Amino acid sequence: MKIAVIGTGYVGLSLATLLSQHHQVMALDIVPEKVALINDKQSPIKDPQISDFLAHKPLDLTATLDAKEAITGAQFVLIATPTNYDPQTNHFDTRSVQAAIKETIAFNPQAQIVIKSTIPVGFIDQMTSQYPDTKILFSPEFLREGTALYDNLYPSRIVVGAFTKEAHDFAGLLQEAAIKTDIPTLFTSSEEAEAIKLFSNTYLAMRVAYFNELDTYAQKKGFDAGRIIQGVGLDPRIGSFYNNPSFGYGGYCLPKDSKQLLASYAGVPQELMSAIVASNDTRKHFMADSVLARSPKVVGVYRLAMKKGSDNFRQSSIIDVMAFIQAAGVQVVIYEPTLTEDSFQGLPLVHDLASFKAQSDVIIANRVSDEIKDVLDKVYTRDESNVK
Repeated sequence: MKIAVIGTGYVGLSLATLLSQHHQVMALDIVPEKVALINDKQSPIKDPQISDFLAHKPLDLTATLDAKEAITGAQFVLIATPTNYDPQTNHFDTRSVQAAIKETIAFNPQAQIVIKSTIPVGFIDQMTSQYPDTKILFSPEFLREGTALYDNLYPSRIVVGAFTKEAHDFAGLLQEAAIKTDIPTLFTSSEEAEAIKLFSNTYLAMRVAYFNELDTYAQKKGFDAGRIIQGVGLDPRIGSFYNNPSFGYGGYCLPKDSKQLLASYAGVPQELMSAIVASNDTRKHFMADSVLARSPKVVGVYRLAMKKGSDNFRQSSIIDVMAFIQAAGVQVVIYEPTLTEDSFQGLPLVHDLASFKAQSDVIIANRVSDEIKDVLDKVYTRDESNVK
């Protein structure tokens, strides 16, 4: 069958790559450079498995800038456009998703629309009320940046927010394309599926915040955070995973999804959801204060990406930390080899690593790599897994 995918970020491109193993897939984007790369069998995002599949697998995948070409004749139209959180409205900005729905109706009103973008609870009900003759469902994604295709090939679960034949057919497409067998598959109401996505990511944000606050406590008390984390994690109910302290949770999903879930709690008693959101800001201020306590004249920021294996800077916690340091009157320089410009957010980029090390009194690194281990005496990090 023909499948259209609107948006070629981590979600859209991983799905397009996955499904084009067995079906004709047309990936629609508005950025000519991304379309050209995909058609040249190169990945515009950093994901080793996507790069490998594009280069070496016989995929039936074409990228296009032409919405009519992509959408016309498609049985399924997957929408994977960004939905950033808007603090002014206290809500996700779903305009790109709504535009994609209108575009699909214009070119292919019979298509089953599957929204993969993260959306507020109740969004599907709103859209089906607005477009009663259109088939729209939500199927949340549970992907990690840098391993998006892998997480589709070996999914933890498949969730589809409808009970229709098309919902079962779509789940079947994902099962067919995966390598993993016996995938837990759950069919729910649209609102339950929307809630599953937001609660999943807010739990992950809570776990990051929990171990970050453990680390804050250890620093203030002079304890070894690594040993405490190891002892806590040996309880099998807790586990030794997703527990490496950081400068705060960041990225595409956790900050915005936790804030959106908190907004959904209007009129519902809660304490924990507010604390998860507030904890991240507290942590970033503590990180900045800890660096400033060293009285540096120049602070170097080693890499902007929130984690290894990612090229995503969006909502990276280290960006807020460096802003707090600059606001205190301390000079900040940045080493980020993926950027070729002379500055980032008004701060100078140093492209030579040796020069960056030499001019920095303190180097802040959310995650440590081998290339700065020769100056660990300058490095301020909470990365327990890479500093010993």
